[in-house]
Amino acid sequence: MSQGFWWCLVAVSEGNRGNHLRVINGAGQACFESPQSMKRNFRPFKNRTAVTKEERLRQRRNCAAIDKDRASPSNDNFLITVPFSGSFSLLATVLFVAKGADTMPKRRANGEGNIRKRKDGRWEGRYTAGYDPESGKRIIKNVLGKTQAEVKEKLKTAISESQRLDVSKAGNYTVASWVRTWYEVYAEPRIRPNTKAYYTNYIENHIIPGIGSIPLDKLTTIQIQRFYNNLQKTGRVQRKNFPELKDKSLSPRVVRGVHTLLHNCLEQAVAERLLLTNPAKGCRLPKLEKREMKILPEDKIGPYLAEAERRGLLAAFYLELTTGLRRGELLALLWTDLDVENMTISVSKQVNRINGELVVSQPKTPNSIRRLAIPQRAVELLVEEHTKHPHSPYLFVSPKTGTMFDPDSFRHTHEKILRAIGAEHIRFHDLRHTFATLSLKYGVDVKTLSGALGHYDAGFTLSTYTHATEGMKRSAADTIGSVISQTM
Repeated sequence: MSQGFWWCLVAVSEGNRGNHLRVINGAGQACFESPQSMKRNFRPFKNRTAVTKEERLRQRRNCAAIDKDRASPSNDNFLITVPFSGSFSLLATVLFVAKGADTMPKRRANGEGNIRKRKDGRWEGRYTAGYDPESGKRIIKNVLGKTQAEVKEKLKTAISESQRLDVSKAGNYTVASWVRTWYEVYAEPRIRPNTKAYYTNYIENHIIPGIGSIPLDKLTTIQIQRFYNNLQKTGRVQRKNFPELKDKSLSPRVVRGVHTLLHNCLEQAVAERLLLTNPAKGCRLPKLEKREMKILPEDKIGPYLAEAERRGLLAAFYLELTTGLRRGELLALLWTDLDVENMTISVSKQVNRINGELVVSQPKTPNSIRRLAIPQRAVELLVEEHTKHPHSPYLFVSPKTGTMFDPDSFRHTHEKILRAIGAEHIRFHDLRHTFATLSLKYGVDVKTLSGALGHYDAGFTLSTYTHATEGMKRSAADTIGSVISQTM
């Protein structure tokens, strides 16, 4: 082959780089000869992403011209005109360029991130997760993988997730800082004073000591589940100046209460794009222990009221057993809540002792605000009670302070009455259950009873007092059986 300069066209298909290479001479004949001196102009590339801007400029300097071939609309070719002299040694080099690497890599679009191979052999994908609200600088994050395909998939997922998260805030909170923020901003303004004490206890004595130091965006379902398990085993807090606890386990009811608070807190974090999902959703909670409901036996009601009368508190305990009011509702009643003419009483508030002070607040639920019909005897006792302290606005006045009855003091009086009559211990709240059970037993329909108790739904009343409704079912079955039998 002569040593004169030849011109050839190197055609590379952009749609499938490295698979189609044609080297032809000016006469249109295939030409694979090249001068030895041209070897340096075609360096093999290890991978597509290794092509740098400087490398592309070097290629262009070595080429006489780069012309876009628009002859075929279906095949976007680059025609590279290269001067070379007659030599066969370029053949191997030219073929290597065609099959080895992409000399003109396609740029990834904005928002797709970029991928590179690291010196340690792993692949890395970087992407813009967001922008710092103060400096305006980009927040760059990365993903790693063993292969380029793996990193591509991880990068796609990470970018999608970053668009659903507020990256500028997501990493700023620990569980402790977020749960305190949530309580202050979202919970405290909307809950009853009595509930605040429960929430504060759950947050400060359980959640923060247990998982408070974990970054919010790193909190997992497994961590929360272990936290719940530990609460159930050893979660009870030792109070100062009290005897050492023998049993440190927490009841399922308390564990479930902690879960309800934490779940609501994390749900708000999802709403504010601090978390993608709520990690508390997948947790398994301990089953509630179904306690046997206790009531005051019918044969003890007479002695109970007689002892209450002896202590000057007949009106209060008689009203309790005939209405089933909650203790806080009973003691918050005012004289103005009694309608003597219509024999009704209005329930619109409750009292609780919180942080050493008596606090009057709204009832437990909207359904708890109600007007109740009361017996004639109850009206008479309440009028008589009011004559003992006509200038007090309260219906029941503490004999010690002359003001509103303290709920704890009233509970202690109830316990003293039980001991005095030799009755089995029951809670004051069980007087409410006594009223409901006797009402069902003696024919009060469930809907009416549900309204009197302030329940949100008659179904809840039925499920709560199943022990009483079983007797009603048996009575109904016997009644219908008797009717059918008479027709036979």
